[in-house]
Amino acid sequence: MKSLKQQFDQQHFPNAYALVDGVEMNAANPDTFLVPHPVLKKHVGVGHFVELRIDSPRVSVHQDAAVKCYCPSCNGEATKPILGHHHPASLVPLPKQNVPSRGWGEDFWVKVTERDGQWFQGVVDNPLVEARLHELRQGDAVYFHQDHILAVHGIHRKEIVLGMDGHDLKTLAQWLGEQRG
Repeated sequence: MKSLKQQFDQQHFPNAYALVDGVEMNAANPDTFLVPHPVLKKHVGVGHFVELRIDSPRVSVHQDAAVKCYCPSCNGEATKPILGHHHPASLVPLPKQNVPSRGWGEDFWVKVTERDGQWFQGVVDNPLVEARLHELRQGDAVYFHQDHILAVHGIHRKEIVLGMDGHDLKTLAQWLGEQRG
């Protein structure tokens, strides 16, 4: 049986799409691209919802796409739009989306089904607008590393914090204090 890392290494998406490394994005954009602290990711388990992003180096497949647009997540201009889903589809009934496919990146929720150290398997829990381009659809399995995690859904916060030992709680409290400063 293949390990989760081996399955991740064999996972390929067409049109140069790949999962975005949140840690790298945070390092490049620390003021606007925030990711959970590793101590939170350490406690993500089976059944938890995490947010991932799939993107391609292509800016847009349409010539008429804007060079810059407003990003409500970072409260500023962005050079490439990213589609997003606020909640997993299995938690909140989502309205039918009628968004044209343009080759943009997309944030989406995944329900973790397996974990082995820093490697995960999950099931996509959103209908993805760009599915015809990257071929990842709601219900598909996806393999990822903890560095790909952009967020942990809020419904798990209490459970995760209650599962932490004193050292992890102290680390989390220090990190939260730094985020406010």
